[in-house]
Amino acid sequence: MSTPIDPAARYGDTPEVERPLGRSIMRGLMNRCPACGSGKLFRAFLKPVDHCAACGEAMHHQRADDLPPYIVILVLGHVVVGGYMLTDMTFVLPVWVHLAIWAPITIITALASIQPIKGGVIGLQWALRMHGFGGESDGPDDYDIPSRPD
Repeated sequence: MSTPIDPAARYGDTPEVERPLGRSIMRGLMNRCPACGSGKLFRAFLKPVDHCAACGEAMHHQRADDLPPYIVILVLGHVVVGGYMLTDMTFVLPVWVHLAIWAPITIITALASIQPIKGGVIGLQWALRMHGFGGESDGPDDYDIPSRPD
């Protein structure tokens, strides 16, 4: 009996090709296409390509929106506040020295981590077939609004 190295997340009983969740997120974190792993994911700093140059996978309908900045703020906030508190307890420094140390660290780390995190979110969306990555329309469903009795 063998176990898969990278198990795929399955939701429902679909005969579609498997999209391993962990591999897709890791490819996105490395700024590569979550489908093939060889094409570039971004054409500018935070602007994803419309289609992968290597495999042709459409990326134009991704909706990463606000999740990457929230993740950066959550992670970076814990690291910076923890670092500040540790240095403040260890060294008695004026506030302006802490500001001179921690403000550049915060800005540089946030700018360095936002693109890989956005790539990971796009990889997550691709693996879970969200927002048009599953081949279905991403538009609102059409349905009739029941009329009210007068």
